[in-house]
This record gives sequence, C-alpha cells and structure tokens, in this order.
Amino acid sequence: MVTAEASAWAPLRIAAYRNLWLALLAANVGTWMQTVGAQWLLVDAPNAALLVALVQTAATAPVLLLALPAGVLADAFDRRHLLVAVQAFLSAVGLVMTCLTATGGMRPPLLLTLTFALGVGHALTLPAWAATIPELVPREQLRAASALGSISVNVARSVGPAIAGLLVARTGASVVFAVNTATYLVFGAVLLLWRPGSPRADDVPERLRSALRAGGRFVRHSPVLQRMLLRVVLFILPGSAVWALLPLVASDLLHLDSNGYGLLLAALGAGAIGSGLLLPWVRSRVSSGPLLVMAGVPFAAVLFVVAAVREPWAVAAALVVAGGAWAIVLANLNAEIQLFLPRWVRGRGLAVYQLVFGGGQALGGLAWGAVAEIFGVVAAYLAATGLMLANAGTMWLWPLPDLRGVSQQPVDFWPEPRLAVEPDRRAGPVLVVGLYEVPSEREDAFVEAMRRVRGSRQRTGAVRWGLFRVGEEAHLFVEIYELLSWDEHLRQHEGRMTVTDQQAEQYAHALTDGVPRVWHLLPAVSLDRWR
Repeated sequence: MVTAEASAWAPLRIAAYRNLWLALLAANVGTWMQTVGAQWLLVDAPNAALLVALVQTAATAPVLLLALPAGVLADAFDRRHLLVAVQAFLSAVGLVMTCLTATGGMRPPLLLTLTFALGVGHALTLPAWAATIPELVPREQLRAASALGSISVNVARSVGPAIAGLLVARTGASVVFAVNTATYLVFGAVLLLWRPGSPRADDVPERLRSALRAGGRFVRHSPVLQRMLLRVVLFILPGSAVWALLPLVASDLLHLDSNGYGLLLAALGAGAIGSGLLLPWVRSRVSSGPLLVMAGVPFAAVLFVVAAVREPWAVAAALVVAGGAWAIVLANLNAEIQLFLPRWVRGRGLAVYQLVFGGGQALGGLAWGAVAEIFGVVAAYLAATGLMLANAGTMWLWPLPDLRGVSQQPVDFWPEPRLAVEPDRRAGPVLVVGLYEVPSEREDAFVEAMRRVRGSRQRTGAVRWGLFRVGEEAHLFVEIYELLSWDEHLRQHEGRMTVTDQQAEQYAHALTDGVPRVWHLLPAVSLDRWR
C-alpha cells in the first residue's frame, strides 16, 4: 500500500525552508550565469575550444575530489555555520573575479584557478545543504522537498545562461560575476537569519580520519544504502548518453545551430520541472520500485527515438519525456537516501551519493563519447537504449528496499558504562563483550537475530565482530566486537544508535534468559606509555 504524499508545494509553506530554497535558487542561477560569463571571456583566446571546455572541468572537478571530506565536515560541524563560512569564501572569490574582470586584469590561467576555487565552495555546500533539508521539513515532505530541489536546479539551468547571455552582450562579463557574487551574499544572509530548532547531538567533533573511516564503515555494512547507490549507477550510466552526446545530435543528426541546441536543452529542462511538480502526486499512487521502472522504460524509448528520428520537433518532444524521467528517478532516489540515513552520518552518506552520481555521469559521458567516436552517435544511443531497458529489467532482481517500518531516529537506549577507570577518548583498541544465556530451543533463532545486531554494531563503529558459544557451558553465548578507540564506543552511546538498531537488539535479547552482562576491555597500556 502506498502512503499519501505531501503536495508538491507543501515544503514551501515552511518559512525557513521557503526562504532558503529561494536563496539557493538565486545562487544556482548565479552559478550558471558565472559559467557562461567565464566561457565568454575565453572565446577569443588562443586555444579557445580547450579553454572553454576547461571552465566546466574546473567547476565540477572539486565536487568529485572533495565529496567525502565535504561530507565529513557536514557531519562534524554545525551545518549552518559551515554553510555561512562557505558563502563568505565564495563571495570573496566572486568579488576578486569581478574586480579583475572589470579592470582588464583577468587572464585565462587566473580565471580557471578562480573557477576551481568556486567549485571548491560548491563542493563544500552540496552535502551540508542536502543534510540540512531533513532538519527543515517533516519526514513525510522529504520527497516533495527533493522534487523542489530538482526544480531549482533545472530552472537555474534554463534561466541562468539566458540572463548571462543578455548581460554579457550589453554590459560585459564583470556584471555577470557581480550578480553571482550577490547571490552568495543573499544565501549567506538568509542562513544567518535562520535559527535551527534543535542543537547538534555531538559535542565533540570527530577527527577527519576517524570520521572518514566511520562513514566508509557505514556504507560498507549497509546493504540498504548499497542497493540504492546501485540503482543510481544502473540508471546514470545509460542515461548520461543524453547529456554527453546531445551537442552531436543537434549538429550532426538534426543539423541545428546553437539556438536549436539550446531548444533541445530547454526541452530537457521543461520535462524535469514538470515532473518535479508531479512527483508527489505520482508517489502517492506508485511505490518507489515500480516508479523507477515506469521512468526507465520511457527513457529507453526516448534514447531510441533520438537515434532513429530526424525531425527536430519529435526529438524535442521526446526529450521532454527524458527530462521528466531523469528528474523523477534521481529526485526519488535522493529522497529515499535522505530518509534512510541517520543524522550522525547523513552528510557523509549524501556525499557518497553525490560522488556516485557525479562519477557515474562523468564516466558514462566519457564512455559514450568513446563509443560515438568509434561506432557513431546512432550506435551509441542504441547501445544506451539496451542498457536502460536492462536497468529496468533488473528491478525485480535488485529491488529497492522497503523502508516502511525502518526508523533511523537516534535513540539512547544503552545504559551508561560503569567503569572503575576513566579512559582517554583516544584510548584503543577497545573490546566490548556481551554474555548471553540462551535456552536450547531458541539457539537457532538467537543466532539468526544476532546477524541483524552484527550489522548494527559494524555500521556504528565496530571494525570486527564475532559471536561464540562457551564450550564449558552449554547455553552461554559470547558476543565480542572491536572498536578502534573508546571515542568510537562513546559515539555509539551518544547518538549513533537508532530505533532500528534498538529493535534488532531487543528482539535478540528477548530470546535470552535474564539480563545480558557486558564488559568493556580497555588497553592495558595508556597512550602516554606508547609514545
């Protein structure tokens, strides 16, 4: 049964989300304006074709290079303060670009360097903003908020280049850079005015290396998240052919000029915007798995139409469908991942999603470019058609997990450790030992239940886990798991455990007799002794 979804506009009734969404929309428009302005500055330079292409590379490369560290920062620090600091950095870079361009001091190497610096700021913004959305809107409105995010990106993609083209033609690129700088200032100001309702759970920030390891462990031991990321990859790889080869479709197959190419891009954007408005309505009637199939099959049909049809109007109409399907799949998967990720690791989990998304699109574009170079554009689109159909077919083999009944709300259900010694948070490794008495008739059920407990331990900090039975005592079982430091175990107590973890543990404990006994084994030698 599919639950009722919030309306497409419901999140905008929340003042904090509405103000931030509008400010971010302006910033997205400014980003696309900045890209056009930077490219225009280079069109008359020597090696213009290469330099213009490098503008996009300089802007997007930091997102791939810094996704994971940015996710760590989003989880380790106050996200509002982090976003404000990043907007201040972006404003400073934008101001430098504006002044240098206005005074005639901008040179291609400097322009590319400053564009890369803006990309660094965007890379730091993405996971922090994505992880903030669940703090702004109720859980039942997350899918609608994800759809609104897709609308923002596609409106900016459609409007930004058009505004930039008009401004460059009339006033020059420096005004475009100034407008982009102003959008960063506006977003930063709105962030300063926002007052989050609840403080962060973690008082002690994690160290970068430990936080990276913890995020990696969560992904590695989370089959649900892995399945979602797999669905992203299986859709992005064939779907990226549309974006990568569309310029060749416009010029070589449809014989269109730059205006015609712009109309094809506008068709993709229009479809994405329309689907964003319809997504909550569709989600109220169709669950996630069938929805991905319903989007994947039409997308495959569009790929075939682009390969086979030579009428520009027909291709443009098909691209409206492709833009809608693209937005539906990615907005839905993005929302599912946000719904699943616990707060303590949300930034890192979303950073992994962005890395998979960006990396899949980049590798897919490179692969389809190579196929088109060797076999032709038509062959590349036909191959993408087959892969997209195969992607839809694998939904029955690797379905999306059902998240109903899965609660990732943090819960403090472990008693405080009562220790005779107080270890340093850095002390490690640490072993946690649990002793369980299990009646013989429940042994098999207990062992099976502890498999779920194992996943909980490893997602939240354990690097090794084992379940043993005592040879001298028939009904005694011992659970042992290792953590790298006492800090990792304290974080399990202080916010990493969720309602789902609690349910798994309570079910296993219900199969035992008495209350399980727990010991914490600490290093016998202190850190100071090891130095």
